[in-house]
Amino acid sequence: MTTLYDFSARDIEGRDVTLERFRGQVLLVVNTASQCGFTKQYAGLEELYENLHERGFSVLGFPCNQFGGQEPGDEAEIASFCNLNYGVRFPMFAKIDVNGAEAHPLYRWLKNEAKGLLGSEAIKWNFTKFLIDRAGQVVDRFAPTTEPAALRERIEKLL
Repeated sequence: MTTLYDFSARDIEGRDVTLERFRGQVLLVVNTASQCGFTKQYAGLEELYENLHERGFSVLGFPCNQFGGQEPGDEAEIASFCNLNYGVRFPMFAKIDVNGAEAHPLYRWLKNEAKGLLGSEAIKWNFTKFLIDRAGQVVDRFAPTTEPAALRERIEKLL
């Protein structure tokens, strides 16, 4: 059986990270962008992380430029933006594709495990969220319009 722990990704500093590092945690995996109407959700994601991290929760942010070119910067610019504007401390990764032939293997798996609206696999926009349990399995998928605070109860049940 495949789990989130079977994947690796490059972090925002350019280091290869095995997601095994997050074993046993409840995770929220999110494709992010700095120039999106939903960018303000960084504040809510950071708040969830800050309030629940010590209980075994983390957010994993994956910048993506596939939706309206809303993440045009390089990793250094993205990291700076997230830190200066939202004080982001949760793990951020290098910019990836979430759809298409070059989609990151993690996102291919996530989309297969939790379909979107009407059974669609494709990510429709920035800030699509996947909730992962402590066993590394996808529990649910949430639309970009779902505010992070609305997920707190679901996350706490898994903690």
